[in-house]
Amino acid sequence: MVEKRHCSFCGAEIEPGTGKMFVKKDGTVLNFCTNKCYKNMIELKRVPRTTRWTEKFKTEKKARLKAAEKK
Repeated sequence: MVEKRHCSFCGAEIEPGTGKMFVKKDGTVLNFCTNKCYKNMIELKRVPRTTRWTEKFKTEKKARLKAAEKK
């Protein structure tokens, strides 16, 4: 059975045999689906929840809208 992996930046599912793996000095493993995700997180040091095209941004936005409706 093939292990399903998700991109550490955008949250997209990564097909087996594709993508890029980055291992930090502390042993943390980050998986990226494309070079675009890798550059945004590692080289440009962007946060996924503030980058508009990521899944984490969309879930964060839904949570903020839900909290605003309650007020």
